[in-house]
Amino acid sequence: MKDITVKPDITIRQAMKKLSQTGKKCLIITDAENMLLGTFSDGDLRKAILNGTAMGDSLESFYQQRPAVLVKGKYGLAEAKKLFAQYNFDLIPVVDEKGTLKDVLFWETVLMNVNNRQKAKLDVPVVIMAGGKGSRMEPFTKVLPKPLVPVLEKPIIEHIIENFTELGCNEFHITLNYKGKILRAYFEELQPEYKIQFVEEQEPLGTAGSLSPLKERFDKPFFVTNCDIIIKADYSSIYKLHLNGGFDVTLVASAKEYIIPYGTCELNKEGHLSHINEKPKYDFLINTGLYVLNPGVLRMIPENKFFHITHLIEEVKNQGLKVGVFPINDDSWIDVGQWAEYRQSVKRL
Repeated sequence: MKDITVKPDITIRQAMKKLSQTGKKCLIITDAENMLLGTFSDGDLRKAILNGTAMGDSLESFYQQRPAVLVKGKYGLAEAKKLFAQYNFDLIPVVDEKGTLKDVLFWETVLMNVNNRQKAKLDVPVVIMAGGKGSRMEPFTKVLPKPLVPVLEKPIIEHIIENFTELGCNEFHITLNYKGKILRAYFEELQPEYKIQFVEEQEPLGTAGSLSPLKERFDKPFFVTNCDIIIKADYSSIYKLHLNGGFDVTLVASAKEYIIPYGTCELNKEGHLSHINEKPKYDFLINTGLYVLNPGVLRMIPENKFFHITHLIEEVKNQGLKVGVFPINDDSWIDVGQWAEYRQSVKRL
């Protein structure tokens, strides 16, 4: 209970990190006297971020101030089960008659079927774009294709695949170009239990151009991922957001904070100094390279033309279709395709 209990003056960024660290989907807000003030879910977090809330703002205006509660000594197990089943809560605070937080009930401990709920099978196709040269990872990629660069004694691509197979994904499509024969031979030797189909690029066609041969292959939304990123996130929630939001493309974005290590000068209309911002902070949502796509958007990819996935997203928007964003904590995204992150990946995995 202590790990998920926070004060209302913490920032959106701190709340995001707390949710990521605990692996829970909801925080409990209390005051200095441990009086229950409300709850703050991962859904509340995404809503705040996507509405343009600064990561440095407190969550005081965004948490649920009237959460469902149970009063200690005045409820039975049957009542708790009914609440969880009816409203699909992740947790329910337990308070005394004065409103002081006394306990927390979790879905998994009350209904004892966490595996059925939180780890529901997600039988969804996955496309891994693995045809790039990996110039940022030279000299390794002078010898190996980028997806086979080892991280903790295992190639990057196996880390990526395991994140999906843990959910029940069993169908993988891997686009090949640079040193594609080596990558194909690796999987032939590995003989995995999951299914792999290779898509050969005769020449580099960009991150979306390589998807063109897959236009008639899928009949439901599917994941697309770069081959040099490892995302520690709830993939089921990403897919659910895509479906429930009616999106045609959903991209996963990492919340990053950048600090300029200098004082920046703001000028007035006359060109005179207005004021100096000392080491200002800026928040950005960075595209991680993990997406969910509807099969229909693949028809927007031109044949045999260099076409990045950013071009595809722009075309989707130009046609009046919906593009969603699923924000994740910066610590949940590892860009193994650059040396600085690669060196840190061993510590973070």
